[in-house]
Amino acid sequence: MKHVKAVIFDWAGTVVDYGSLAPMGAFVETFEQFGVAITIDEARGPMGMAKRPHIAALMALPRVSQAWADKYGRTPGEEDIDAVYDVFVPKNIAVAASYSSVIPGVAEVASALRRDDIRIGTTTGYTREIMAEIVPGAAAQGFSPDSIVCTGDTPEGRPSPYMIYKTLPELGVWRAKDAIKVDDTEVGIEEGINGGTWAVGVAVSGNAFGMAEDDVKALAPDEFVWRRKAAIQKLQAAGAHYVIDSVADLMPVVRDIDARLARGERP
Repeated sequence: MKHVKAVIFDWAGTVVDYGSLAPMGAFVETFEQFGVAITIDEARGPMGMAKRPHIAALMALPRVSQAWADKYGRTPGEEDIDAVYDVFVPKNIAVAASYSSVIPGVAEVASALRRDDIRIGTTTGYTREIMAEIVPGAAAQGFSPDSIVCTGDTPEGRPSPYMIYKTLPELGVWRAKDAIKVDDTEVGIEEGINGGTWAVGVAVSGNAFGMAEDDVKALAPDEFVWRRKAAIQKLQAAGAHYVIDSVADLMPVVRDIDARLARGERP
C-alpha cells in the first residue's frame, strides 16, 4: 500500500482483553468499598476515557450521585473523585496482567501491516502503571507497537485528539489523513475524528458488545444479531467511517482506505 502510513489502535477491547472486561470488576469493587453500588452497564458507559474522568462521569450519574449523597450527606466533589481514583488504580493494576491476552487475529494483522511498511501506534485510557502490566504479555503474543501513548502523557485524554497528535510524530507521520484510528469505544472514535484520521469501530470484541469471547460464541443467533447491531449503531453514531467485528477483519478496510486516498478522498 502506498497511501496509508499508520494505524493507531486502542488497547483494551481492541487488541487485548476481549470484551474489555478488566476495568469492570475494578470499578464495581471500588465503589462497593465506598458503600455505593454501581452496575457493570453503568461502569461501561464512559469507557475509553482516562480513568479519573471516567470515575467523575460515573459519580455524575444522577443515581450514583444520589446514592453517594444518601451515604455521605453530600453530593460527590473533587476530593471524592480523587479518593475513588486512588483506590481504583491499584485494583486495575492488580488485574491488568490477567487480561492481557491478545484478541484473535491481532498478531496476524500487525504482521500484515508491517509487511506493507505501515507503522503501528497505540493510545489508551490506561495509565503507564497499568500498561506496564499488559505490554510484556502482549509482546510475547505477537503485538508490539511502535508507539504507546497513555493517559497522563497529554494535557487531556479522549475525546480530545491530543494523544493522536503525540502519536503521529512518534510514528514519523505528519498528515493525519494518512492514519487510521481503530477503537471499540465511542470516545475513542471521536478521538480519531477530532484528530483528522479515518476511524474504524470494533463492535464485537470490545466495550460496545461487552462480553467474553466464549460468551459471545454461546449466544443464540438472534441475540447475537441484535447485540451486534446495537454495538455497530453506537460506533456509527460516534462518527466511525467503518465498523468491523474485530481487528481480525481490518485489512480489507485498510486496503479500501488506501484506494480512497489514492482517489484524493479524505476522512
